[in-house]
Amino acid sequence: MRNLFFLNSLFYAHTYDRETFNGIPMKKMLPLLLSVFFSVFPLQAAPKPQSNLPKATLTLGTNSLNAQIAADDASRELGLMSRTNLGTDEAMVFVFPSPRQVTFWMKDTPLPLSIAYVGRSGMIYEIHDMKPFDETPIPSASSTVIYAIETPLGWFEKHGVMAGTTVAGLPSPATAK
Repeated sequence: MRNLFFLNSLFYAHTYDRETFNGIPMKKMLPLLLSVFFSVFPLQAAPKPQSNLPKATLTLGTNSLNAQIAADDASRELGLMSRTNLGTDEAMVFVFPSPRQVTFWMKDTPLPLSIAYVGRSGMIYEIHDMKPFDETPIPSASSTVIYAIETPLGWFEKHGVMAGTTVAGLPSPATAK
């Protein structure tokens, strides 16, 4: 008999009441629906910016950059996320333990940046500009990248630094984990 009631409910029209759902007032359903939604799709706060990383002075021709060093998985993953300012001659250098093709994107990064992919010898292979919060991957063309250097947008162009320029003062790849 119970199954008949269920089948009847499928085939016969019911009056629709916008104020209730199966007799429960919608005002009481909203908190329940929101709690279910946020338990399935939790809000993730942007990570805190990194501030106590080791530093290095990088030299590119006659120009210098004061760079934070991201040499382990955790610091490389966070990079410049959540940073709201970056001084004119500040940068972050990402150090990898072995040559590889690398890919960067701008998740949770509100600053427009430029990035240079650099080989073991310190030679810049390529430079790309990156838009804030853009999660489009930017892969390196080379599979022998050991370093990536992020600067304020346009820093390389403004200082006449281009592919083929050599960077001095880079940390040893042996420091990378």
